[in-house]
Amino acid sequence: MIRLNTPISESDIRALKVGDEVLLSGRVVLSRDMGHKFMVEEKPEWLRPILDEAVIYHCGPVVRKEADGTWSFVSSGPTTSIREEPYQADVLETYRVRGVIGKGGMGAKTSGGLQQVGACYFHATGGAGALIAERIKRVVDVKMLEEFGSPEAFWIVEVEDFPLVVTMDSYGGSLHEEVLAASLANAKALTA
Repeated sequence: MIRLNTPISESDIRALKVGDEVLLSGRVVLSRDMGHKFMVEEKPEWLRPILDEAVIYHCGPVVRKEADGTWSFVSSGPTTSIREEPYQADVLETYRVRGVIGKGGMGAKTSGGLQQVGACYFHATGGAGALIAERIKRVVDVKMLEEFGSPEAFWIVEVEDFPLVVTMDSYGGSLHEEVLAASLANAKALTA
C-alpha cells in the first residue's frame, strides 16, 4: 500500500503504475459536470491555488449541515467519470491537477492529459458511498454552492487514508483498456 498526501508532486505521481493501491490523505476537491465546464470555459483564477498539485474527486455527495453551521458528509461515492472526458485534459493542464478520482475510467483525451502533466486516474469503490464518507474528516470550504447546488458545488475536503487503486497512470497504462481487451477476446472465443 502506497501512502500519498496532497499536495502531490509530479515525481510522486510518475512513480505510480496501474494496479498500485493507494491511501490518500490531505485536501481533495469534489467536482462534477458543471464544475468541469465552468473550469474550462471561465478559467477562474481563484481555483488555481486550490487545485495546484491537488486531486479532483468526481462525486456528488449527500451532505448534512450541522447545528453549528459546519457540514458533514453522509455519502460520497464516486460518480461515473467519462462524462468529464470533454474537459478533464484541459483541467489537468490549466490547474496542474495531479490526480482524478472516480469510477469507470476515462478516454484517450484524458489519458493524453495524464501523460502530459504527470497525473493519475484513481478508481474509488462504487456502491460504498456511506463507507467512503467516513474517510472525509472535514469540510474545509464549499464554493459555488448557491450557483450549482450541492451535488455540483466545489467541496474542498480533508480526507484520511482514502482507499484508491491506480487504473490509469502517467505513462498511458490503463487497467480499463486491459479489461476491455481481455473481455473482447473472451467474447470472441466464446462466439467462435
